[in-house]
Amino acid sequence: MSSESTYTTAQLQALDTAHYLHPFTDHKDLGERGTRIIERAEGVYLWDSEGRQILDAMAGLWCVNIGYGRRELAEAAFKQMIELPYYNSFFQCANPPAVKLAAAIAELAPPHMNHVFFTGSGSEANDTVLRMVRRYWDLKGKPGKKTIIGRINGYHGSTVAAASLGGMAPMHAQGDLPIPGIVHIAQPYWFEEGGDMTPDEFGIWAARQLEEKIRELGEDKVAAFIAEPIQGAGGVIVPPATYWPEIKRILSEHDILLVVDEVICGFGRTGEWFGSQYFDLQPDLMPIAKGMTSGYLPMGGVIVGDRVARTLIDEGGEFFHGYTYSGHPVAAAVALENLRILRDEKIVDYVKNEAAPYLQKKIAELADHRLVGEVRGVGLLGAIELVKNKATRERFAEKGSTGSLCRDICVSNGLVMRAVGDTMIMSPPLVISIAEIDELVAKIRLCLDLTAEQLGV
Repeated sequence: MSSESTYTTAQLQALDTAHYLHPFTDHKDLGERGTRIIERAEGVYLWDSEGRQILDAMAGLWCVNIGYGRRELAEAAFKQMIELPYYNSFFQCANPPAVKLAAAIAELAPPHMNHVFFTGSGSEANDTVLRMVRRYWDLKGKPGKKTIIGRINGYHGSTVAAASLGGMAPMHAQGDLPIPGIVHIAQPYWFEEGGDMTPDEFGIWAARQLEEKIRELGEDKVAAFIAEPIQGAGGVIVPPATYWPEIKRILSEHDILLVVDEVICGFGRTGEWFGSQYFDLQPDLMPIAKGMTSGYLPMGGVIVGDRVARTLIDEGGEFFHGYTYSGHPVAAAVALENLRILRDEKIVDYVKNEAAPYLQKKIAELADHRLVGEVRGVGLLGAIELVKNKATRERFAEKGSTGSLCRDICVSNGLVMRAVGDTMIMSPPLVISIAEIDELVAKIRLCLDLTAEQLGV
């Protein structure tokens, strides 16, 4: 077929099966089902190749913050491609969009964070974190401080280093991971793991696993603790209110860096520019991506706190690390325009004052459904736990099967939600309207009803 041919859905599916290896996919199963071909999008909606309209309650992969179809971002990319489509940031070179973007991000970040290292993705950002943390301690004359503590079921990307920093058991099993020098502690997931403890008791217990691990390893061996403000891919796990204050207390007593992974929470999702601001954290490093360009072009980075940046700059000499596309001028131009829209249209304020309170109120009403054990969320993040027994939090027999069933029913009824095991999660574009939130919640309730019917409960 020529590039100008009109492809049918069946033809695209056949080509896909023959040639395209997808991320996080069972390709045998995909070939049997047939790929869903998404052709266009506008606002919070997608349209597939059969003309079906779908409400995208996941903002792509947590990333289309300003919604689909913003011509300003396309025009920014076009203009920059004409002026300077690419040049690298090696060899004492820079380009205007990357320089301006670094300054713009520093202005939005916590006051003690004034430098940015650019990458192509969140995974690359967390690879950079590993390199930067270990280089920092080498320069401080403490080369033994190499171990980074992460959390079980945390997600920091899928490259070797990023997947190691994360705590996803299936990823570790397929790659002989984690690599040496990375260990994991319990996650603050009260609904699944809290047992008879209250949420507040469990939050303290989970935080103190960090303290115990530091004692076990020795503070002289521990370089950093890495965590998401809210675990996204793990199931929108919002820590109990006691968790982050206790983590802050523990870290204040030890000479250990704090890495707060903002790849999902960054750029407005919690109603603050960064999740660190929502939880009043003081990170040394913040990996970013996704919402920085609203997913229109691939870009990531690490916002670097002053104590780390000054050490690298003043004492470090050459840092032997970087990427071909670090500070890509077109991606940076798109990111700048994206940040302008978020700022000028007061979208983060809209999330905080209107959209998030309304979404959280409406999804909380789903707690009365016979399949729902818990509803939780912050900002424009939400999770719905599907259970067999609401009182005991008992799941259905085959773990993940209920979530998969509900996910497929959602798609059949014009809604994209994600299933993490038997937890249904959502992360809609930040520009979702009040009327669209009503539509979203109505679709969720319908799909819960249909799932319950299929399960015979």
